[in-house]
Amino acid sequence: MKIPNLEESQDLLSEAEKLNPGPWVQHSIYVAQAAEAIAKLHPTLDPTAAYILGSLHDIGRRVGVTDLRHLLDGYRFLSTRGFEDAAQISLTHAFPVKDIHVATGEWDCSVQDFEFVKAYLSQVEYSDYDRLIQLCDALALPTGFCLIEKRLVEVAFRRGIDNHTLSRWKGYFDHQREFERIIGRSVYSVLPGVIENTFGFNPCNID
Repeated sequence: MKIPNLEESQDLLSEAEKLNPGPWVQHSIYVAQAAEAIAKLHPTLDPTAAYILGSLHDIGRRVGVTDLRHLLDGYRFLSTRGFEDAAQISLTHAFPVKDIHVATGEWDCSVQDFEFVKAYLSQVEYSDYDRLIQLCDALALPTGFCLIEKRLVEVAFRRGIDNHTLSRWKGYFDHQREFERIIGRSVYSVLPGVIENTFGFNPCNID
């Protein structure tokens, strides 16, 4: 795969945090950890590659506070360094369905850029890594792992809902079911702190 090694990816994320600090960095780390944990149980995925791809999925935020433009910024940043597979996931992670309209947010880019993404999605073939990072993006808040439902509702409160919300949500749950079928267990079973981070309490402390 054309991706940076682990040390390079950590350096890239650290550099990006200095350029644009924010909760997106810790979210990226949790996405990476979730991807690694699931990949360890998957017959064809490499856990280290999954971690690297998860950690860099939002690397486009290095340029500053933007909306959906961060997809393109990340794609271009990684592409120019020869990391084409990581660049692809930087662009595809917001599309659990290959439809440009399912991404949540504002297209704060040019018409030409919008058309580029639209054409890219129509031609790209998703790998299991694409689907894995899309799923893990919906499993991680900046504070830790959570139920997909909490993450989706959290985004809906911030961004609102639209005509593509149900299609977007269905894409995430389809990914969840498929990965659970392959690994033979709930994805939540390999993510520590889901109950605490979702519901705000530790079940071990309940009498």
